[in-house]
Amino acid sequence: MTTARTFPESFVWGSATAAYQIEGGAQEGGRGPSIWDTYSHTPGLVKGGDTGDVADDHYHRWEEDIEHIKNLGLDAYRFSISWPRVQPGGRGDFNPEGIAFYKNLVAGLLAAGIKPVVTLYHWDLPQELEDEGGWTNRETALLFAEYARKMAQELGSDIDTWTTLNEPWCSAYLGYGSGVHAPGRTEPLAALQAVHHLNLAHGLAGRAIREVLGDSAKLSVTLNLHVTRMEDPSDAGDQDALRRIDGLANRVFLEPLLKGTYPADVLEDTKEVTDWSFVLEGDTELINIPLDMLGVNYYSTGMVRGPREGEEADGASDNDGHGNSSHSPWIGSEHVKWLPLPGPYTAMGWNIDPSGMTELLLSLKENYPDQPLMITENGAAFADEVVDGRIHDVRRVSYLHDHIAAVLDAYEQGVDVRGYFAWSLLDNFEWAWGYERRFGIIRVDYETLERTWKDSAFWYRTLATTNTLPSVDQINYDI
Repeated sequence: MTTARTFPESFVWGSATAAYQIEGGAQEGGRGPSIWDTYSHTPGLVKGGDTGDVADDHYHRWEEDIEHIKNLGLDAYRFSISWPRVQPGGRGDFNPEGIAFYKNLVAGLLAAGIKPVVTLYHWDLPQELEDEGGWTNRETALLFAEYARKMAQELGSDIDTWTTLNEPWCSAYLGYGSGVHAPGRTEPLAALQAVHHLNLAHGLAGRAIREVLGDSAKLSVTLNLHVTRMEDPSDAGDQDALRRIDGLANRVFLEPLLKGTYPADVLEDTKEVTDWSFVLEGDTELINIPLDMLGVNYYSTGMVRGPREGEEADGASDNDGHGNSSHSPWIGSEHVKWLPLPGPYTAMGWNIDPSGMTELLLSLKENYPDQPLMITENGAAFADEVVDGRIHDVRRVSYLHDHIAAVLDAYEQGVDVRGYFAWSLLDNFEWAWGYERRFGIIRVDYETLERTWKDSAFWYRTLATTNTLPSVDQINYDI
């Protein structure tokens, strides 16, 4: 007889979304344009010419969506605040209608017994700030801190956890390095400037929040940390390729955030691009603010090696760090060759490897042993089909089951991981992929905007309400 696998009673179950991906109401309620409005309205940049103008219409349907979260039995809901909705230009007056929208959302969550977990920046920079340089401009970090201060004043202790940034790797490298995300720039120097100014924005914003709310304010940041392996662990070139990727993908964020310093090897690797003179005296001390929780986003793994004799590292130009084909965001990619990985794959083309989740969490425990962790995103896109009103997304259920089991594996080995947020609550605008790729456990019909629970939602409800990992075929429609 198989023993049931259970999580501690204190373990937090949630689901996550992002403002531009679900809200819609792009020109309503005093909202200003973001870089993603500009990017998605530029022909040829987003699949199908899709935009977030309507998305899931969460701006008008938030009460219905809270009801879904409540019925799922979730403890918490992670959502992002649209900076241009509450402060249209990124500086100056705040928008009362935008503030009211989020106050109402938070009040509705609390009334339903759901903890609000706020992300202050999920990639939707006010366009006016990008016009002045965006994240290449140090002032953007200073303005972000004032935005964070205002939101702390307005929402106060009603927020369970304040997350400053979501995946600054994507904001910096995909937005300013490869150009496959907004604002669509392809400048290595700009990407590294953005890395630092995003790190600085986190530190300044965290300090502003605690100045308003005191040390009781729970502070977090979410990173999409890369689990990368090398083809031949005994090969010096492969070791160097892995070191380079780990430096630019992981340590360039983890080290300043958690230790107050930039890795010396990353500064050396990038010296042909910049001397890092944009890092001013005292910056790393400002960045290094104690975190109540480190958010971890995980989807897939990568495999690298150094170029062999007579071989160019052209494979590096086809990897964006999530397994996607795109222009390279990697600086020094001539030293790295990305290798194809065996399947199975999600609809994104990302390999499915739950062992990477356990490996990542154990690595974080080893390197940052006192830092509590939270899985803030994990999920999969598949081509769902509606059959007789049901969506039998068995591959997504299997994906969730295996990755949550991997989290439990890490927990049982002593990792201080305190919760899991499924990505995503709803099908939504999947950035440059538009509406083609569906990550939701709840289906959205983009014609009618009707919400329909998939089997993965029913399965996840069983998990959240019992704290026990159900089998893949344990789909209870009658809870």
